[in-house]
Amino acid sequence: MRILEPIGLKKWKLMTISNEFLTKSKFTKMVEQSVMANKHSYMDAVLDLCERNSVDPGDVKKFISPVIQEKIEAEARRLNYLPRGNTLPVD
Repeated sequence: MRILEPIGLKKWKLMTISNEFLTKSKFTKMVEQSVMANKHSYMDAVLDLCERNSVDPGDVKKFISPVIQEKIEAEARRLNYLPRGNTLPVD
């Protein structure tokens, strides 16, 4: 996955997982850009980034920020992959 990263005023460089030191913030940015550009879920974005860069999904666990983790959990609950939390009955 390539993203544009600012390196100065009006200067940008392409960044991929393989040629840059990866941090949580960079990986979060890559996931967010993938979601926006490809119109797919956060789960799919993480898996797509892993597939495109030949990275095992288990290896990126440490790069998934709490924000992305919460969004993935919400998607999983919505798709019934995880049990729903306690809800109050509304009459």
